[in-house]
Amino acid sequence: MRKPNDMTLKDAITKMLSVYRLKGRFDETGLVNHWPDIMGTAVANRTTQLYVSNKKLFVRIESSVIKNELLMVKTGIIEKLNERVGAQVITEIVFL
Repeated sequence: MRKPNDMTLKDAITKMLSVYRLKGRFDETGLVNHWPDIMGTAVANRTTQLYVSNKKLFVRIESSVIKNELLMVKTGIIEKLNERVGAQVITEIVFL
């Protein structure tokens, strides 16, 4: 039986992330971790560096062919990544 001021573990973690101002960093880390799931193994295996800074996702791709293909669908990738983490984490992708 739950007491009136009890909360779920999910709510407690969400509140903790908010109080300690860690939500943004948590979402950025989740986005980097979801990169292989969203982009597939072909792209993930050719990605050598991936990090977020100032709402920009920096991605180093070894293959110039894949890099050019990703440039053409950059907006769609941004939408998919933000949708996956459930927040507006990135606004721009920079391919290195």
